[in-house]
Amino acid sequence: MFQALAKSSAAPGPQAAGWVQTMASHKLLVPPPKALLKPLSIPKRLLLGPGPSNLPPRIMSAGGMQIIGPMDKEMYQIMDEIKEGIQYVFQTRNPLTLVITGSGHCALEAALVNVLEPGDSFLVGVNGVWGQRAMDIGERMGARVHPMTKDPGGHYTLQEVEEGLAQHKPVLLFLTHGESSTGVLQPLDGFGELCHRYKCLLLVDSVVSLGGTPLYMDQQGIDILYSGSQKVLNAPPGTSFISFSDKAKKKMYSRKTKPFSFYLDIKWLANFWGCDDQPRMYHHTIPVISLYSLRESLALIAEQGLENSWRQHRETTAYLHGRLQALGLQLFVKDPALRLPVVTTVVVPAGYDWRDIVSYVLDHFDIEIMGGLGPSAGKVLRIGLLGCNATRENVDRVTEALGAALQHCPKNKL
Repeated sequence: MFQALAKSSAAPGPQAAGWVQTMASHKLLVPPPKALLKPLSIPKRLLLGPGPSNLPPRIMSAGGMQIIGPMDKEMYQIMDEIKEGIQYVFQTRNPLTLVITGSGHCALEAALVNVLEPGDSFLVGVNGVWGQRAMDIGERMGARVHPMTKDPGGHYTLQEVEEGLAQHKPVLLFLTHGESSTGVLQPLDGFGELCHRYKCLLLVDSVVSLGGTPLYMDQQGIDILYSGSQKVLNAPPGTSFISFSDKAKKKMYSRKTKPFSFYLDIKWLANFWGCDDQPRMYHHTIPVISLYSLRESLALIAEQGLENSWRQHRETTAYLHGRLQALGLQLFVKDPALRLPVVTTVVVPAGYDWRDIVSYVLDHFDIEIMGGLGPSAGKVLRIGLLGCNATRENVDRVTEALGAALQHCPKNKL
C-alpha cells in the first residue's frame, strides 16, 4: 500500500501539476524580516513596577520543559494540582475553581459575562482604573451599571456600600481588593455578609493583592474571586484564575440566556478543568507551557506558606516607606492601614515630570518603575515589591536610583 502511495505521489497528474505550477508562479511580496534573522536580545532589568514581576529560576526552568498534549492524562494531573494551589492561595474549598487562558482582564470578563444578563443591576466600586474597566464591560453587556465613584486614593465603607445595595438592588457588587493604580487596599471583612443580606453576590479583584496581603475567600463571604499569574506569584503573564461560590454557580447555571462568549463560558471551562465530575471534553487549546510555570509558582508559595509571604511583603514595604520618606517623598495613600503592601504610590514631587524620573531610573539603573494609570495618571509614581522581588536589597537599589533621579532630573520643566 505504501509503495502504491509513493508511486502515485511521485508523478502528479496534469491537473495537479498545473496547480503546483500556478502556486509557484506567484512571487513573494514580503521578504523575511531582517530583525527576525538576528538573535533575540532581552535587556536585564529589575521589574519594580506594579507587574509583571521578575521570574525566579525555577519558574523559568519550567517554561523550558517539553510540551505535552493538552488532553493527556499527565496534563490533567498538572491541571488538578494547579486547582489545589488556587484553592490554597484563595483559601477556598469551592469545587468550581479553574484557570482562564488570558490575563486578569479576561478573568474579570469571564465573571461578568457568566453572572450578568442584560438588564441586571450591577453595582461597581470605581476608585481606580479596575473599577472603570468593570463598569465598561458591564455596560457593553447591557447591564444596568451603577458606579460608586471615589477620587483616587478612596476606599469604601460598609455604610456606603449598604446605601448602594438598598438603592439599586444589584445582583452583583464589584470591589477591587488591591487597586494597583492608586495603591489602596480595600478592607473586605463584612462585605460578603452584607451583600448576601441584600441577595447580592460579591465579586472581588485580587490580581495584585493575592499572596501579598491576607485574603480569605470563604471566610469573608466572597462569591467570585479572581487573580493573575504575573504579580506576587512571579509567573509569566497570560493566565488568570477564578473561583465561584455555590451561590454564584446557582446564578450562572440558572441563566435565561447563554453567555455572550463561548470562549469564556464557565460551564464549558468547568468541564474541561474537571470541576463537574463529568468526562472532560475539549474546549480550547490551553497554554501548556504557561501552566507548567503557573504550577511551579503555586508550588513555591505553598512551600513558603501564605502567612510567611504576607509577612515578607508587609515588612519589606514598611522598609520601603521609610526609605522613601527619608528622601523627602510623600506617600499618596495617607492612612497606613489602607496602603497596599505590594504596590506603593508616591506623589510626583513638585516641579518634576514623572516621565523624567521613570526614564532616568530605567536608563541609569536598569530598574523599571511606573507612573500612574487611569485616574492616577500624572499624579503618582508606582513601585511594586512582588513575590521574589520583595527584598530589602531591592528597596535599597530603587531608593538609591530615585535619589539620583531627584538630583539629576530637571525641575520646573512643565
